[in-house]
Amino acid sequence: MTDRAELEAESRRQREAAARQRPSRDEALAAVRTLIRWAGDDPDREGLRGTPDRVVRSYDEFFAGYAENPLEILQRTFSEISGYDEVVVLKDIPFESHCEHHMVPIVGKAHVGYLPDRRVVGISKLARVVDIFARRLQIQEKMTAEIATTILAALQPRGVAVVVEATHECMTTRGIHRPGVSMVTSQMLGVFRDDASTRREFLALIGRSM
Repeated sequence: MTDRAELEAESRRQREAAARQRPSRDEALAAVRTLIRWAGDDPDREGLRGTPDRVVRSYDEFFAGYAENPLEILQRTFSEISGYDEVVVLKDIPFESHCEHHMVPIVGKAHVGYLPDRRVVGISKLARVVDIFARRLQIQEKMTAEIATTILAALQPRGVAVVVEATHECMTTRGIHRPGVSMVTSQMLGVFRDDASTRREFLALIGRSM
């Protein structure tokens, strides 16, 4: 079972290290101006004068997940479930992320399920966890695992299942240029890994067979 205290300590270390290393806003603005010049344009021409500020503000939104702790989002749980002991699934959670290799968009949806062990969490919190990890530089495989292990550590359910489907602009708009190709990743923990029938139930609920 994933240890919640260990995950919280690691998350805190990462946030503190990022805060120490974060450049100033002026340095970020200067970096965007440099990239505009690298692209071959003039950052002082009329159409580009406001671009560094717009880019920096958009980065505040794109990467807001670094400032949030997903374990805190899952702190409040509910035990009054009248004996409910079946799978809980939230499917088709849309997200936008950015590839850590090329810093271009990853756009897709996530499906999250867990089998409660006496406690459940508000379903909006599951979507928030997906959003927090998506709003970081990512690879899809890592993001899928992070969502699953965080839910397992926070809720201590009998199992967690996560499936993520996404398109990657690092593949569709550059490199081999293959539009329409999507990537599917999954992470099955606890009973979803050990019990084939429980895994099949989750996959049927999200409309997939794997």
